[in-house]
Amino acid sequence: MSNDISNHDPVTKIAVIHDHQDPFTSHASIIWAVNHLTAALENRHVSTVLANTSDDAPEAAVKIVISGSDSSLVHSALKAANLSLPAEAESFAIAVSGGVLVVSAMDARGLIYAILELTDRIQHSSHVIEELLSIESFADKPANAIRSITRLFSCEPEDKPWFYDKSFWDEYLTELITQRFNRFSLALGMGYDYGHDPDVHDNYLCFSYPFLFDVPGYDIKVKELPDEERQRNWDMLRYIGDEAKRRGLHFQLGLWNHSYIFTDSPNQNYTIEGITPDNHAEYCREAIRVLLKDFPAIDGLTFRVHYEGGIPEPAYEFWRVVMEGTKDAGRRIEIDMHAKGVNDELLKVALSTEQPVYLSPKYWAEHMGPSYHQAAIRDAEFFQPLNHTMSMSSITQQSRRFTRYGYADYLQEDRQVGILFRLWPGTQKLLLWGDPAIAAGYGRYSSFSGSQGIELCEPLTFKGRKGSGREGGREPYLDPELQLQGRDWLKYKYTYRLWGRLLYNPDANPTSWQRYLNSEFGEAASSYEQALAHASRILPLVTAAHLPSAANVIYWPEMYTNLPIVASEASSYYDFDTPKPGTFGTASPLDTALFYRVDEFADDIIQGFRKGKYSPLETAGRLEQLTDTAEKHLSQAIRESQEPEAPSFRRFAIDVAMLIDLGRFFANKFRASLAYALYERTHDSTQLEQALELTRSATLTWKHLVSISKDIYNSDITFGFTPHVRGHWSDRLQAMEDDLTLMESKASVVRGLAVNTEDSDKMKAASLFLHTKNEAERITVNHQSPDKLRKGEALKLQLAASHASTVYMINLHYRHANQGEHYVIVEMARQADGLFSANVPAAYTDSPYDLIYFFEIHDREGDVRMHPGLNAELSNQPYYLVSL
Repeated sequence: MSNDISNHDPVTKIAVIHDHQDPFTSHASIIWAVNHLTAALENRHVSTVLANTSDDAPEAAVKIVISGSDSSLVHSALKAANLSLPAEAESFAIAVSGGVLVVSAMDARGLIYAILELTDRIQHSSHVIEELLSIESFADKPANAIRSITRLFSCEPEDKPWFYDKSFWDEYLTELITQRFNRFSLALGMGYDYGHDPDVHDNYLCFSYPFLFDVPGYDIKVKELPDEERQRNWDMLRYIGDEAKRRGLHFQLGLWNHSYIFTDSPNQNYTIEGITPDNHAEYCREAIRVLLKDFPAIDGLTFRVHYEGGIPEPAYEFWRVVMEGTKDAGRRIEIDMHAKGVNDELLKVALSTEQPVYLSPKYWAEHMGPSYHQAAIRDAEFFQPLNHTMSMSSITQQSRRFTRYGYADYLQEDRQVGILFRLWPGTQKLLLWGDPAIAAGYGRYSSFSGSQGIELCEPLTFKGRKGSGREGGREPYLDPELQLQGRDWLKYKYTYRLWGRLLYNPDANPTSWQRYLNSEFGEAASSYEQALAHASRILPLVTAAHLPSAANVIYWPEMYTNLPIVASEASSYYDFDTPKPGTFGTASPLDTALFYRVDEFADDIIQGFRKGKYSPLETAGRLEQLTDTAEKHLSQAIRESQEPEAPSFRRFAIDVAMLIDLGRFFANKFRASLAYALYERTHDSTQLEQALELTRSATLTWKHLVSISKDIYNSDITFGFTPHVRGHWSDRLQAMEDDLTLMESKASVVRGLAVNTEDSDKMKAASLFLHTKNEAERITVNHQSPDKLRKGEALKLQLAASHASTVYMINLHYRHANQGEHYVIVEMARQADGLFSANVPAAYTDSPYDLIYFFEIHDREGDVRMHPGLNAELSNQPYYLVSL
């Protein structure tokens, strides 16, 4: 980054005016932010003067005035700038006139954001003074009340280095608040699913209390843990919390596990002594009391209250006792309950503490999809008949099964709890991600149906999980030039920036992330942005359309464990979550309302009809568009880069190239699987040959992916100890080649047959749906969604269609914002002037839920589509939501 020559001119100064006597601006977090601002100016060699008042400040090229909202100077500056300060918490304004920047906010955190906005511009500008003088007056306010990052301690050898590193925390927490996150959550005990895991290896900090402190009156210890190490853990945890608070962040501590003994785990490395079923709950209650009394930086606690937290269901009395520990804290403590399996009885237990209660459902199961909340959960998530082998999990697995992977039935208008969505780390654990469009979409829809926001599981979450870690294993790169030297989060600085700023304001000015790209990548910045954006849409689309398992410990599309196209007797890694025979075609989409399962599409079209859901061919087509565009911009970025061998640029170029290969691989798999499904149903050998060619192409693409990653990434990247969440892309190749060999054998046999067994009628019916109309050829429609849903009144919906005579039928799909319900589907009535109408009955709107609906449009030539559907960026909500 070049320095402004004028920065060295002694006459050119910046005066920072900050009244330390003002009760508002003397807040410790604001003082920290001002110090960070002045340090940034010093690092850029800009002469800076600090003053308490404007009268004390010398003449300077730029004056930065930091003040509370009740200042007369602020009022006059805002009026001169024709600007108003938003009333919402965490809002801020920067009013500019004649070289004076007046920075103000309604609260401390908003003022911190404003100060750090200037700091960020200083750090990434080529000419500091000119940058500050060019700022135009603006105000900003948050779209989501909670914008959180969670970092997980899940592996003793891999996580201790960063956990104990104070400089790591100083840099990392500063980045979070700079990018406008307002909450940091440190999760302990999240690494195991105690209802599923038969053998616990690494249980460091899992039952966290005795790893941190003694509880008076209880002689409970970790047998293998030295007292000095326990004290070090406690001191470090306090440091993290204090530094988060010093920067103005809410500090949330995740206590995900409350099991102290694992009877089926002889290999666990730490033993809890002195605790029994008789004192378990009371000990936990008293531990929480000690924690909150001695650790005032804690703002909230996150609990996993279903069986995966180690406590058999139902456990109302256990949790009633434990949560009593928050009652006498003497301050507000937010209780966040991971929503899976939560019922009314558990809600009553939490609410009885008289502390604020939040439920945190998953956004897209344990993965990442496009920006919207899935329009429908998988069929497997609805109520299941009682299975007595699941007695420990009777609520989560049975009566409340539909709460496992989404917002379930928690969005009632009269709810007494907040809703915080959590985006889990199953889809993309390792490769670089950065798409402004999808991040902005999450910013818009994290407040879905009155919810409070979102918590992101950061990149590399679950690294070294379940005893799979090793010394130095957090470093994923084999190539020493690409290694991150214990600062793995630095690879994802752009990712954090996009999420933080676009969750705060989905309509943020693009310069807020482009300034970083410009300073880092110069002339290649725009191409970098576009290449990574398009590549970052690939795996969320794959996840929505193809989900062999909702569990992130099983399904990892980034390093895909092959699901074969040809059924065989070989065991499948996805047995418990994919129907038999466990092929690519049988795997369910994650969103069953919007995407076809491959075999379902084949079954429909051989009968001469199709639904409006996206077909495997449409999904493949979108993937190909994304890969082609990403490749074009990647090539451009490489040509434009002045430092193509710089580690940060190489990491980007390698990961984007790998994502492009993943997109092409899955596009070929979707097409090949459909062709093979049609062969199985019609015996059309042409379809078999097409499936073979596409499978061969997919396998070759994967080989290319292996060649890119070889000698770059470690040979065993571990997110668990089972094969499907560890290893290298090369490990997956053999299963793909085996699938290809089976298909080649099948094709060889068919070629040798003397008799043609093709069912030509079925193939003829199917062929009508193998070519999708482009948007220009389709019927255009117009719909104005109602502003409000009136409970107990019929809702009339109308849709206007161009060329109405070509419309065969339009179906309305609607349901409450309750994922435990199926859609009601009604055919809309045809009226004059191209209008179609249907009513949602008054009895249906007499409900505590908002209403979701979309349209399915059939033309007379067999083309079917949904409206509104997904946009090209995968960043919109493909249905309408009408709120009460």
